[in-house]
Amino acid sequence: MLPIQLLFGLVVCTWIPSLFFDWNYLYQDMSSVRTFNIIISCLLIIFTLFTLSLIHRFPGITSLSYILPILFFWFIVLLGLAEVLNLPLYLMYYCLSALCLLSYLFIIYMIKRHYEVQTLAYIPIGRAIDMPEQVPSAAWLKLDTTCLDQSVNGIVADLHSYDLTDEWQQFIANKTLQGIPVYHHRHIRESLTGRVKINHMYENDLGSLLPSYNYMVVKRFLEIALILVSIPITIPIILITIVLIKLESSGPVLFMQQRVGVGGKEFIIYKLRSMSKDSESNGAKMASKSDMRVTRVGKFIRKTRIDELPQFWNIIKGEMSLIGPRPEQKFFVDEFDNTIPFYNYRHIVKPGITGWAQVMHGYAADEDETKIKVEHDFYYIKHFSFTLDLLIVFKTLHTMITGFGAR
Repeated sequence: MLPIQLLFGLVVCTWIPSLFFDWNYLYQDMSSVRTFNIIISCLLIIFTLFTLSLIHRFPGITSLSYILPILFFWFIVLLGLAEVLNLPLYLMYYCLSALCLLSYLFIIYMIKRHYEVQTLAYIPIGRAIDMPEQVPSAAWLKLDTTCLDQSVNGIVADLHSYDLTDEWQQFIANKTLQGIPVYHHRHIRESLTGRVKINHMYENDLGSLLPSYNYMVVKRFLEIALILVSIPITIPIILITIVLIKLESSGPVLFMQQRVGVGGKEFIIYKLRSMSKDSESNGAKMASKSDMRVTRVGKFIRKTRIDELPQFWNIIKGEMSLIGPRPEQKFFVDEFDNTIPFYNYRHIVKPGITGWAQVMHGYAADEDETKIKVEHDFYYIKHFSFTLDLLIVFKTLHTMITGFGAR
C-alpha cells in the first residue's frame, strides 16, 4: 500500500505543481534548478509518508492531528538544510508542493478511516473475559459458541487458560488455517493500549525490556546537539519567565528537588518555580488538578512545559534525557516500590522531560493512576527506539498546545 501511496504522491505533489511556474523566467539554469526543487519536494513526500507509516504501528495514531506536525517537521528540516547549503530552493513551489501533500494525506486518511474499521472477536474465557472493558478502543464481538459467521480482523483469547477446551482449541486452529489471525489477550492489550502489564515474572520476558545500548549512545548525541542549537530560543524564554515569576511572587525562581534517576541514583532536578515558595512545607504531595499551590504564571508555564526548560542542564550533565519516564521523588519511589510490581524497573533508562506515559496519560494524582503510568513506562522501555521517541515529540507538541496532562 505504501509504494502505491508514494507513487501517486510523487506525481500529484511534485510534477503537477511544477507545471504552474515559468522556470525559464525565474532562473537562467532552468533545468538544474527545477530538478533540484523537485528532488527536495520528493524528499519531503518520502520522509513524511515513511514517518507516518513507521509511527502508525504504535497505539493512539488514529487522528488527523499527526499529519500536520509530521509534515511541518520535515518541511522545516529540508528548508533549513537548503538555506544552510545555500541551494536554489524556490519557496513558492516548495510551499505549493507541501500544500498538495497535506491535501493528499488528508484524502488518504479519510479513505482509510472509512474502510479500516477493525472488529475483533474474543473468547470469554480466562483473562480474555473482560477485553471490551480493558480495551474499549476496539469493536468487540463476543463468541459464546464456536460459530463465527461474520468477518473479523482477528480473534483474541487467553491461550494459556486451562479452561480453553478442546473444542475451542480446534476452533482456533481452524480459523488460523483460514487466515484469520489469533492473538493472545496480553499481546493485543499491549498493542492497543500502549501499556505493558507485569504482575508476575512469568507473564513477560524481562529481557525484552532491555533498551538498546547503541540507540542510547545515538540518542545522547542527538539530545546534546538539539539543546545547543535551541539555546538562542530557550535562553530568552527562560529569562522572560524568570522576570514574570519574580513580579508575581517572592522567593527563588528555580525549584530544586531530589529525584530518583537511572539505576536508582538520586540527583537534583531543576525547574522554573510554578508553585508558591512554601508549597511542600508540610511534606511531599503529588500534584492534582486545579492545585491551589500553583501560581498564575505557574499555570501557564506548566501547561506549555516552559517550567521544564532548566532540565536541559540535567541532560547535559547526563542525569536526564529529553524523553523517558518522569523522575519521581524518593519518598514516592519507596512507597510505590512496595505496592506496584516491578516499579523500580522503570529506572533502567534515564528519566525524561517528557515521555510515553506523560503524553498518553498525563500526570498521576494517586497510586492507581501511577500503576497505569508505570505500564506505559514498561511499553516505552520495551519499544525503545528513535521512531517511538519521534512520535513522543509530536505528541508532546500536541500536549503543549492543548495543555493535556498539565497540573
